[in-house]
Amino acid sequence: MRDLTDAPKDLNAALLDWYDVHARKMPWRVSPEARKAGERPDPYRVWMSEVMLQQTTVAAVRDYFHRFTSRWPTVRDLAAAEDAEVMGEWAGLGYYARARNLLKCARTVVADHDGRFPADHAALLKLPGIGPYTAAAIASIAFDLRHTVLDGNVERVMARLHDVHAPLPAVKPDLMALAEILTPTERPGDYAQAVMDLGATICTPKSPACGICPWRAPCRARARGTAPDLPRKTPKKAKPTRQGIVFIGQRTDGAWLLETRPETGLLGGMLGWPGSEWVDSGSALSETGAPAEAPWDALPAEVRHTFTHFHLILEVRVARLDSAVTPTRGTFVPAQGFRPSDLPTVMRKAFDLARAHF
Repeated sequence: MRDLTDAPKDLNAALLDWYDVHARKMPWRVSPEARKAGERPDPYRVWMSEVMLQQTTVAAVRDYFHRFTSRWPTVRDLAAAEDAEVMGEWAGLGYYARARNLLKCARTVVADHDGRFPADHAALLKLPGIGPYTAAAIASIAFDLRHTVLDGNVERVMARLHDVHAPLPAVKPDLMALAEILTPTERPGDYAQAVMDLGATICTPKSPACGICPWRAPCRARARGTAPDLPRKTPKKAKPTRQGIVFIGQRTDGAWLLETRPETGLLGGMLGWPGSEWVDSGSALSETGAPAEAPWDALPAEVRHTFTHFHLILEVRVARLDSAVTPTRGTFVPAQGFRPSDLPTVMRKAFDLARAHF
């Protein structure tokens, strides 16, 4: 492996030899030894893990994956689940459109594919919530079909291996082309996981461990001393800040006034506290969003949360509500039926602030 012109077979062999020894142990993964012995990955578990891992770390996903697959061990079980139960289990994992698509996809697989994920890349792409990366990951890992995965880890590995200095995201098609050249026809599923493991554990964003990398010799960025600087990225625009108000009310019998947010939009379908619109920072906030007539007290602290595209600051209003009150929005949830863990993170932050008041 003196040069990249020796690729792809020498590169693939070196990476797979490394993976056979150093593969990360994941609850959704079949080990290299088990795969060689004939055990096949469960497409349902592969799909579930890939959806959960979008924009989320492995460490954050593990417990959610265990809970979901214990509660709904098959795609048919998930398809038959109540929406609110699935959204509640997802709470805290973020990017809630993924949870809505999870249900839509499970129901489509049951309705249109007899409860089996199709072993076909084009058919996978037609399922709700499955894009090019997820389809490639399922096709390669679950069905051992030759399809190229390109996540952030693989982008970084390709940029360094070939010393590519053009910035992301514009250079993504070039990195995909380089990754496709290396994708093998034999063991493509193991290779896909190996190259992602390489980026996650060796070719890390900071302080890459080049000395123990199986691709150390042919890596052009290592040879030229540019590896720590790659991949380059086009600077992002500063995130704007928005603001709003949430109203946390508890009835005298202990019930909490909550609402399910609209299916579309941010936090769609999730349980939350009634509140105002989220407006640009500096705009006047309206108190007209109060869900019931009551003396609402403003808490001295505020909630701060960051979404993908903006920062959010929420003022919190709290009130004890009379048993005869009729809310203009939301419904009362009995205390014994309310789990703060069912709330998305930003709403749980608000509850944590308000808890002492009640």
